Amino acid sequence: MWKLKQIFDGEYGCEERQPGEKEKCLVIFTNEAGEEKSFAANEDWIAAIEKLASNPLMKIIISKSAAKDCQYKKIVIEKKGEGYQAAKYTDKQVFHDNFGTEDLSGFLMEVMHETFLQVNAWDETKEYSLLVSKKGAVTLKAKTSKEAHKNDTATEHNRKKNYILEEGRVIPPLVDMGIFTKEGKVVKSMYDKFRQINRFIEIIDDGIREYKGGEIHIIDFGCGKSYLTFIMYYYFTEIRHMKVQMIGLDLKKDVIEKCNQAAAKYGYENLRFELGDINGFQTPFDVDMVVTLHACDTATDFALYNAIKWNAKMIFSVPCCQHEVNKQIQSEDYSLLTRYGIIKERFSALTTDAIRANLLECCGYKTQLLEFIDFEHTPKNILIRAVRRPVVPSSARKNTCRKSKTCVRSFICSRHCIHYCETIVRYDNIGIVVENRGIHRKRGLNLSFTI
Repeated sequence: MWKLKQIFDGEYGCEERQPGEKEKCLVIFTNEAGEEKSFAANEDWIAAIEKLASNPLMKIIISKSAAKDCQYKKIVIEKKGEGYQAAKYTDKQVFHDNFGTEDLSGFLMEVMHETFLQVNAWDETKEYSLLVSKKGAVTLKAKTSKEAHKNDTATEHNRKKNYILEEGRVIPPLVDMGIFTKEGKVVKSMYDKFRQINRFIEIIDDGIREYKGGEIHIIDFGCGKSYLTFIMYYYFTEIRHMKVQMIGLDLKKDVIEKCNQAAAKYGYENLRFELGDINGFQTPFDVDMVVTLHACDTATDFALYNAIKWNAKMIFSVPCCQHEVNKQIQSEDYSLLTRYGIIKERFSALTTDAIRANLLECCGYKTQLLEFIDFEHTPKNILIRAVRRPVVPSSARKNTCRKSKTCVRSFICSRHCIHYCETIVRYDNIGIVVENRGIHRKRGLNLSFTI
């Protein structure tokens, strides 16, 4: 990562100014290897960035690329503990950088130079906008944030509401996430995040009310950076006072290492993270709960399959990036819904989750689809909550199976979804047979169900 080393005025070797051109300064950066790079920048541009970075910013969005071939589409910076974390978005990937508060202005200069033309930023009370024209003119504005007014009003409301994660408790993961101060108070600009996390815990709390026993075994598939994993562990151990054995599973080695370090830092002795694939994972204990948050595409299906195979008592799943149905829909009967890309995407996602929920019902679970996050924050806001029922009438199963059959026949044509339906349905021995009778064609594979 490049860090700002020094800024020299224009007299130190920068190109001579054209008539009417602002004075330029030489900006020098260095990295851990001792290498240096530099560029000439407008002094007004430098001053605006330094002024912006001097505020106690909680969130920054860098956008509006200056060129079509820009490596990153946007950069989102958020306050994390004593420093910042930057997420650099490409078309398909996200890259992260962590740096201290003192390096913020240098980071902004390095990533913005001749690359981005707009910055939007927020602190607890104000919203800032920095605009750079194609000719180099710089404008920095500040106004009272709408969120500040909203949060001022919401603060009184929030104080009256009894959240499971109470304000005033010092919860280390929330402090490191920048949601709580070190004193356990909610940062005003992070109230939305605070409510979202509490909403997730409320859904879990409601789902385990009938769970009997003082010990619980949990698997978290695709845990990622495990922010909610740590919060879950805190909830079960510190609020419900249960003995917990919990494993987080992900494919990224560096993420797993950092998560294990954080678990050790928090003193979470029975929480560990392992490197591995969702499919085929061998659990060391009888699984009571399976959690899968934003596992992409068919990874959600493999997680659900494993949960059913282990006879997990509870499943909490937030699907993400549901492409299978979207790319396979060919029916003329639904052309009204599939004509427009955004409608097709959302329709396909809802259809996929409806099929998943019904198949879970077929396998003996009481299944609910709940709003996890407000739609204004993300369209991927559905959480599947499934709790195993001790007894399910065969008539109810057959009725659900018939409905699932119709959905699958209408929409699912891919190999992945065939595997998903076949393995889940056959495992529970409920009388449905999925047969692949067709030969692979451009439209996919033909499905046939018998009940």
